[in-house]
Amino acid sequence: MLWTITVILLVLWVLGLVSGSTMGAWVHILLLLAIISLIFAVLRRGSAAV
Repeated sequence: MLWTITVILLVLWVLGLVSGSTMGAWVHILLLLAIISLIFAVLRRGSAAV
């Protein structure tokens, strides 16, 4: 589930960069959210293996 959210956020971030619209900080906030959800996904997967 977290991997899906991460991929969606990353795709939205890339689309925001490519579109060239004046979204300002929102594009970078999407990237930050994607990285945070990726970290949570890795940590959750790592704790499940223990």
